[in-house]
Amino acid sequence: MLSILVLHGPNLNLLGWREPEVYGDSTLDDINHSLTVVAQSLDVELTVLQSNHEGVLIDTIHDARSVHQGIIVNAGAYTHTSVAIRDAIAGVALPTVEVHLSNIYKRESFRHHSYIAPVVLGQISGFGTQSYVLGLHALVSYLRQKG
Repeated sequence: MLSILVLHGPNLNLLGWREPEVYGDSTLDDINHSLTVVAQSLDVELTVLQSNHEGVLIDTIHDARSVHQGIIVNAGAYTHTSVAIRDAIAGVALPTVEVHLSNIYKRESFRHHSYIAPVVLGQISGFGTQSYVLGLHALVSYLRQKG
C-alpha cells in the first residue's frame, strides 16, 4: 500500500476563519477528511501534519524518506521564503506535489515565487480544497505508473 505524507504549513490551522474571501470557509479538518475519503478509495495510507514551525516541517520531510513514497505539501508562506524546506524536499528525493488553495499568481507579487516549485513534480493552485484532492490523485497516479 502506498503511503503519502501530507504537510500543511503555517497558519493553515486557521482555515475557515482566516480570510475566507481568499481561502474559503473549509477548515483544515474538512480538508483532511476529504483527503482521507479519497485516499481510502485509492487504497492509500495518509499521514497528515500541520505545523507553524519550519523546523518541524523540515524534520518531518527528513523522516519521510524511510516511511512514505511521496509528499503533498502546502508550505503556506514558507513557499516564498524557505530555502531550507526546498532543500529538505530535494534532499529526500521523494516525489512531491506542491498545492495551494488560492492562485498564488493572482495575489501579491511576493507570492509569485515558489522556492519549492523547482524541486517538485508539479504545483496545483487556485482550486481551493480541490487543490489537495487533485494533488493526491496526481501523486498517486505518478507513483503507480512509476511502479
